[in-house]
Amino acid sequence: MWVESKAAGLVGPARIGWVEVKDRGKRVDYAGKTFRSQRGMGFKSNFYEVESHSEYWISGCRKDGRDALYGTEAEVDEDALDEYWLKIRNLPENKGVRRFRAPGKY
Repeated sequence: MWVESKAAGLVGPARIGWVEVKDRGKRVDYAGKTFRSQRGMGFKSNFYEVESHSEYWISGCRKDGRDALYGTEAEVDEDALDEYWLKIRNLPENKGVRRFRAPGKY
């Protein structure tokens, strides 16, 4: 999943990794943090981190790589590299790339 921090505004650092989805998508656990859905009430974000109340955009990864609304830096977790570059993006030449600049939709 794409996990992008919105704590600093519309553009924030992003990570791609495995998450655990709970409560039918209303709760997501990732990297020791718990996120709850904003139920459509967020501005350019759809989850908030329970402990800090920081806002995040969390979604499935897109095949075209345009996961971010605006261009940002992204890092792929080590255990997600193969899945992301080979199965989702279909770019085997990037298999070892952990950090990259993600193009935005705008």
